[in-house]
Amino acid sequence: MEFSPVSQQDLPRQIADQIRQAITEGSIGVDERLPTEDELAKRFGVSRPTIREALKRLAAQNLIRSRRGPTGGTFVNRPDLAELGEELSSSTRLLVGLNSLSPEDVIQCRLEMEQLCAGLAARCRNDSDLQQLEDALEEQKRFIDQPEQFCRADVSFHRALVDASGNALLKLLMYAVIEGLQPVSNMIVFRYPERDLIISQHEALLSAIRSGDEDAAREQIARQVETLSAQMSRARDESRRSRA
Repeated sequence: MEFSPVSQQDLPRQIADQIRQAITEGSIGVDERLPTEDELAKRFGVSRPTIREALKRLAAQNLIRSRRGPTGGTFVNRPDLAELGEELSSSTRLLVGLNSLSPEDVIQCRLEMEQLCAGLAARCRNDSDLQQLEDALEEQKRFIDQPEQFCRADVSFHRALVDASGNALLKLLMYAVIEGLQPVSNMIVFRYPERDLIISQHEALLSAIRSGDEDAAREQIARQVETLSAQMSRARDESRRSRA
């Protein structure tokens, strides 16, 4: 593991970036111990406090962890897909809230990616996947008159759909897409109580996945996204009229 010299501007950031790059390139493996602070300070030609600040940055990104004792030290963390997915989701919600991403952008992405997930789920699902989808659907039915709980059950259903695809990268990326639209989806569920329509669409989708019909599963996703898009347009038009 070799590191390059660093300039005097923002040394901790530069050091953290180099260590992060070594981790992402596989030069330092998961659960492998990093050199000590003294060793890193010598390699980079900086002080120990500078190294500590760089390591704090990496720890804040959940890339490393520290352990005390005779066998202690600083170790590379194993990536947690759920945590990474939540970070992506938070970033997407922020970008949508700041209008850096439009809801239409997210809807278009969701349509394409969730259709892929639905097709894979129809092909790859197992009994456990089907049970998760059924449980989430039952939750929606139970909370049809309680918007907040209904929204949570809706998220659970779509997460179960992504899980059933069997693709870990799709699962990670879809966290951002599903959660990024959630504030908008929640607003629509509260404003337009057409939850029975959502339930019927989910029932049809589950039926297609259970029977292994990939085309029907993708078609049901397209119908649901079309419904969401139409509801968003209604909400936007009503907001404009109320301001006029």
